[in-house]
Amino acid sequence: MSIRRESRIPAPGTPRHRAWNMSRIRGKDTKPELIVRRLLYADGFRYRLHAADLPGRPDIVFRSRKKVIFVHGCFWHQHSGCRNASIPKTRTDFWSEKLARNTTRDQVVLRQLCEKGWVALIVWECEIKDVASLRVKLHEFLS
Repeated sequence: MSIRRESRIPAPGTPRHRAWNMSRIRGKDTKPELIVRRLLYADGFRYRLHAADLPGRPDIVFRSRKKVIFVHGCFWHQHSGCRNASIPKTRTDFWSEKLARNTTRDQVVLRQLCEKGWVALIVWECEIKDVASLRVKLHEFLS
């Protein structure tokens, strides 16, 4: 007797379902990050991933150029002016504090990288849709 995969998913709206859903949100190798990486590789750029020795563990690292790229989700890093950066309607105090901590940490990481002589570029999740302008942005940053 086989167990259906759907039967293991908790009922929607329950705390168990929310925990199950949050456990599936990735920190590395997200779809937007993979798109940027494939684009860079196709254009002949070679890079390293998630350098633990640099502040913030940048997603993409170009050591010889001393440049890094962060691929940020608009919601998690609160991209200003983006419709994906809204605060959830439930538990607004919790989410406001959590997302504010994320943006504060991002600013600290960028400052630390700058102090070490690194240049950083942030690619937002919503920018991934326009591949042509993203390619231009990446080429300008890396040249």
